[in-house]
Amino acid sequence: MGSPFTITIFTNDSVKAAAVVAKAFLLADTLNNILSDYIDSSEINCLSNTAGKNNYVPVSQPLFHIIQQAQEAAGLSKGAYDITIGPVVKLWRQARKSKTFPNKDSLQSALQKVGYRYIHLDTAKHAVYLEKKGMLLDVGGLGKGFVAQAALDLITQNGFTSAMVNAGGNIVMTQAPADQKGWFIGINQPEEKNDILPQMLALQNMAVSTSGDIYQYVELNGKKYSHIVDPKTGIGVTHQRNVTVIAPDGTTADWLSTACSVLSVKQSMRLIKKCKGAAILITENKNGKIKKKSSVLFKTYYF
Repeated sequence: MGSPFTITIFTNDSVKAAAVVAKAFLLADTLNNILSDYIDSSEINCLSNTAGKNNYVPVSQPLFHIIQQAQEAAGLSKGAYDITIGPVVKLWRQARKSKTFPNKDSLQSALQKVGYRYIHLDTAKHAVYLEKKGMLLDVGGLGKGFVAQAALDLITQNGFTSAMVNAGGNIVMTQAPADQKGWFIGINQPEEKNDILPQMLALQNMAVSTSGDIYQYVELNGKKYSHIVDPKTGIGVTHQRNVTVIAPDGTTADWLSTACSVLSVKQSMRLIKKCKGAAILITENKNGKIKKKSSVLFKTYYF
């Protein structure tokens, strides 16, 4: 997934823990080979290659499940999260390499292939039909949370009650180690790789994800464009904002932090209210000062 992937288990049985961790890493690798659009032979790329051919394609349970969740996310966010953004993301990846703005005509052409309503699902047959030719699916905005949650579920199914999985900053966890209030999580300050906000989170049986442009962006004509792209405009997000979302599961936390990076602060707060158990913190760097906006529920998780 192009990110660090770490597993922490609190237990007195190191042999059993090592065995289940090996299984969890194997599961993560398996899911990566299904879901990564960087791997030419991945199942998701094979599915994208069928776009516009007017037929439903049976897919594996993990791929169908993540597309199903992505479609629910797209509906709730009114398209702020959209896995059909692949053609546009591809142009921005090239832009980051070449340090040049995507060609206007190419961008418009790519946007014509974007739209979650062009995905059709057959739940009975676990099959997917991509309506428009040239569609490319990209689950980058929720895939890490999905894989982290799958790994944690495997660990808990093997009898471990205190564990945490961190997939590139998308963190999922069960109950905290004995006598602890929670797993303690720090939140990066906007535009800072190493500095965290003064207040820590104490979480258990939850997931947390932070989206921002600390690591992936391109600077063009003095302006930073994030790797997070607005599906409606095709332009990388430019506001210097970190979005941290707490949710009951990794997939939800991941896509919400992505969608709320695209939406305005007011729209983000409205979206969070639609998602049971979700909480949000938005931090922005404005003229060197950090401004915060959070939902009421988020504040209850501070340590």
